[in-house]
Amino acid sequence: MIVGYTYVVGDILHFGHIQYLKSCRALCDKLIVGVLTDKAVMEKKPEPAMGFKERLELVGELKSVDAVVAQEQYWPKKNINNIKPDIVFESSSHKERYPNMYGRTIVLPYFPDQSSTKIKEKIHGK
Repeated sequence: MIVGYTYVVGDILHFGHIQYLKSCRALCDKLIVGVLTDKAVMEKKPEPAMGFKERLELVGELKSVDAVVAQEQYWPKKNINNIKPDIVFESSSHKERYPNMYGRTIVLPYFPDQSSTKIKEKIHGK
């Protein structure tokens, strides 16, 4: 069984999330997704619109996701060390992070037209 790991904020789920997670799941037998805690998100981004528990449950309900875990830090090193997945999936938006830092790493496309930030800006008329 090939276990894959990736992580998301999961704030305002959109088509880009679905495509990314489906792509991850197609390359492994079991996909574990780390959902960043509010504190972890705010290491790099603004506070999420939805709380951690809501985001954790939403991501966990997606059919491409087999299990969700809390990710306490923005970068996934601690969870990867604990879970020891066969594959770590990274988004191409994390250019500085993915040169096989975690063993077998597969970089998948980021969907720049599908982002929570852009959706929030559109809602607020920016």
